[in-house]
Amino acid sequence: MSAIPRGAGPRPLATSRRTGRAALKGAACFGLVAALAGCGGQDPDAGTNGVGKLPAAKIQAKARAAAEHAETVHLSGNVVSQGRTFKLDMSLAKDGAKGELTTKAATFQLLRVGDALYLKADAAFWAGEKGGSAGGNGGAAAQKLGGKYVKVPAADPVYKRFSGFTDKDTLLASLLGLHGKLATGDRSDIDGTRTVRLTAGAGAGGTLDVSLEGTPYPLRLQRAGGAGVVRLAEWGRSVDLRAPSKDQVVDYGSRISSSG
Repeated sequence: MSAIPRGAGPRPLATSRRTGRAALKGAACFGLVAALAGCGGQDPDAGTNGVGKLPAAKIQAKARAAAEHAETVHLSGNVVSQGRTFKLDMSLAKDGAKGELTTKAATFQLLRVGDALYLKADAAFWAGEKGGSAGGNGGAAAQKLGGKYVKVPAADPVYKRFSGFTDKDTLLASLLGLHGKLATGDRSDIDGTRTVRLTAGAGAGGTLDVSLEGTPYPLRLQRAGGAGVVRLAEWGRSVDLRAPSKDQVVDYGSRISSSG
């Protein structure tokens, strides 16, 4: 009888089972990889509100409409306007707004209830507004205003300069503009919410991230020309707007003009 060469003959049962399991596992992994690869591509908009499938112009239109119809929004970030940088942290509603505005020179509180605009800043801000020194009449007037809510008359230049930051529709209309040919960019994520990004002018004209979940609200805007980045959140959340108590309010028009 001839000798049986080493390695020939039937494999042990345990070895065969292990080989079979490995083959099944490999097949399962291949199937998973194929599924993830999509066998034609996984739909990136599966489970979303569907706006990611629309042309860029329609996505922008839907985002603008959603912003316009919303009662409230919280806006934060930096805006460059006429060479000046403003840091905003504002809660905006249809009938008013409240929050904080910071410039290179000062930080102050803005509050608008209906047509009434209130501004709270330190004495140094008001001294600059009144053109007075710390020891002069302007400085004395500024001391009365510092730390108080100042009710600013609608005809006053201060009202005209800052009321726009408290007007939801006006502010969003000026911020949400994109300049140049629109295109649909990458899918992204803003604070856990999936978004689709619009780009204008290959990005030079600004970018806008629009929510792919629920209402297609705009969530993040990078303005054209490096003019700031803002976040938009808390759409539709209630904003408590009420006038300050009388002991916290100074009337800009009557008290300051009569001070001496």
